[in-house]
Amino acid sequence: MDANTENRMEALEVRLAFQDELLDALNATVARQQKEIDLLQQQIRLLYQQFRSAQPDDAAGGSLRDEIPPHY
Repeated sequence: MDANTENRMEALEVRLAFQDELLDALNATVARQQKEIDLLQQQIRLLYQQFRSAQPDDAAGGSLRDEIPPHY
């Protein structure tokens, strides 16, 4: 191999190493974000359940849409 080919090979190897590091970092970021999304979805489900359990029964008091807001 001549010097030019060796320089090009070395440059490609360096680029590949940087791309591998970047790919690992991106993979870790995606995995962390997925955990956060899962946690947020769980929290939303819990809040929704709490909201639904705090709602008055339709048979007992009607819908919240039928109530007059307090400023009237």
